Amino acid sequence: MRGDAYFDSPWPAEDGGAMRLASTSTVPLNIQPDDRLQVTRRRTQLSTMTILGAPGEVFLLTHSAMRAQLGFPTSSRVTRVDAQTLKTISKSPRLPGGRMWPGGMALHRNGDLYVVYGNHAHRLDRGLSLRASLTLPHDLPYNSFVVLDCGLLVCKNISDRVAARLCIIDPDTLRPVCAGIDCPEPSIARLSARGDTVYVVGVKSIFRYHWDRAACRLIFDDGWRHDYATGTQQSYGWDVVLARDHAWFMDNGHHRYRISMIGAGVSLTPNRLIRVSLHDSSDHDSIEVSGLGGGSITNPPVFDIRRQIVVAMDSANKQLRAWRFNAVQRTLTPIWRRTNFGAASHMLLYPSSGELVTNDYHDGCEYVAVLDIVTGENLARAKIGAPLQGVVFPSPGWGRDFFWCSMGFVARVAVAQDKPLLLGGAETGRS
Repeated sequence: MRGDAYFDSPWPAEDGGAMRLASTSTVPLNIQPDDRLQVTRRRTQLSTMTILGAPGEVFLLTHSAMRAQLGFPTSSRVTRVDAQTLKTISKSPRLPGGRMWPGGMALHRNGDLYVVYGNHAHRLDRGLSLRASLTLPHDLPYNSFVVLDCGLLVCKNISDRVAARLCIIDPDTLRPVCAGIDCPEPSIARLSARGDTVYVVGVKSIFRYHWDRAACRLIFDDGWRHDYATGTQQSYGWDVVLARDHAWFMDNGHHRYRISMIGAGVSLTPNRLIRVSLHDSSDHDSIEVSGLGGGSITNPPVFDIRRQIVVAMDSANKQLRAWRFNAVQRTLTPIWRRTNFGAASHMLLYPSSGELVTNDYHDGCEYVAVLDIVTGENLARAKIGAPLQGVVFPSPGWGRDFFWCSMGFVARVAVAQDKPLLLGGAETGRS
């Protein structure tokens, strides 16, 4: 599910891989009625994500911020942290970046780490020594990348005004393998991929490109494109999940996020969950997430392939909702709804147990919650303590635990082993 070109790890990249299924094969949390969550956290600069390497390896991506307020370029850094204490084991040099936007990191099947942040791409070994860097063509932030099954890296600039341009990079030389590909419209969302096909959610439509090895370039698929926004008052979509031969994403992504997503919607309409068949783009549908005006999000839904359940959010109106998908009839049947629930981040699914990890921003503080994906029931909850609502990437841990990135913190949240619940968390050093 992660893609053949990623490192053989339970979580080698954001959302677990290029299809963005957010589904992990690690040991489930398996939360029992008397279990509690214990939080260990450390202060960081802006944490974006953790990924897993070889057994026991945990890598953390952070980036600077203050320089951006002064109009200066920012930088990123990769730190290997202890899988239990979060203490630094090793760290990369500061990696040149550019304009600020949370970037991305992945472990390639060749065993090296790749980072795209600002308008730079970097290759590091797993000891975090820098092997190569590349300056990307646009003086704009690039919001991460995907790795195709053939091993190539594909990234793009983020803008709602400048047309997206795909850059295809050789992982060995860290140089473009061909001329960049101009997309037909701008794009805010991160890329997704299945096999050697790249999916782009533009500001108006979703479309895709196939990698042609003989021609050594990406080929636009003229027969597959869905315009989800023209003729509506909806704003652009965010990241797309590729599951059960369908593309799943949400729109109304334009927002005014500063501290939280609550009330941050710009469009007056409800945001929608959108489905498009990967076989036939004329086979598509959409459904309002909450039905409330001013709906907005900044992240993707989750699709549980085993149970045929999709979970979507309206972060601006504090709504989380689930439907069961009938693949034959192409119908979505509502199964549960959580109101006054502040979910905004990327989510994490344990498919074997049906446990869904998300955040709940409440009374100016961030909590993490583990829900039963079938019923929406709260199985466990813990206070992260961050004053900002997280909108970035969690990952599983190596046991009954997971890692949560929340702007100025990174936290390890574990099922407590006969220990008291630490609501505020035990803090360690700063990266």
